[in-house]
Amino acid sequence: MLLDNKVALITGAARGIGKQIALAFAREGANIAFTDLELNDQAQATRDEIAAIGVKVQFYASNAADFEAAHKVVEQVVADFGQLDILVNNAGITRDTLIMRMTEAQWDQVIQVNLKSAFNFTHAVTPVMMRQRSGSIISLSSVVGINGNAGQANYAASKAGIIALTKSVAKELGSRGVRANAIAPGFILTDMTKALNEETLKQFVSMIPMRRGGEPEEVAKVALFLASDLSSYVSGQVIQVNGAMA
Repeated sequence: MLLDNKVALITGAARGIGKQIALAFAREGANIAFTDLELNDQAQATRDEIAAIGVKVQFYASNAADFEAAHKVVEQVVADFGQLDILVNNAGITRDTLIMRMTEAQWDQVIQVNLKSAFNFTHAVTPVMMRQRSGSIISLSSVVGINGNAGQANYAASKAGIIALTKSVAKELGSRGVRANAIAPGFILTDMTKALNEETLKQFVSMIPMRRGGEPEEVAKVALFLASDLSSYVSGQVIQVNGAMA
């Protein structure tokens, strides 16, 4: 299996893309640590699904935007599992509105949860992976972080920041055998996008040459590639998963 005996930590993985990444990793033999704000029904269901695959799984209730909390999670993961080989920075939110209407709080919340959380966990795993002289850090960006989007200045800025963070970390840690890459999904059919009305969905799909939205599992397959030795010489890259949308 591609990730046999590896330990992966995925943030914000109770549902959506994060959950599918956790499941994909588990099916390839990885033991899974994952976080979300609280152990609610969704997080419990995800933990049960991963456990049913037959790997070790632990859930950690944590606010990814909290620097100290992120470091405590990483310390606990290493204590519980004995190692940490893969980090997936997936935690994220949206607070969409036009820039003229955007409040300072809406800006700050998105930057804190989307970008600062990626810094927090990357900062926390760096000494662990440097000592091991191996590791893969995967951060979820977005097509919006590459092209921008009206009504999403905060989200776009956070996702563009993740790309710059990823490229910088790849240069800093490459000599220690640690790789860092980003995935930039396009229009993916998560719970959030499925809640859009039919007309809005049609508008989005009409902009995609493949004429459909992507599935979270399709993003997870790219994450699996980046987590495994199949991508052993891939670092500092941004892989778009968008059906040729951009």
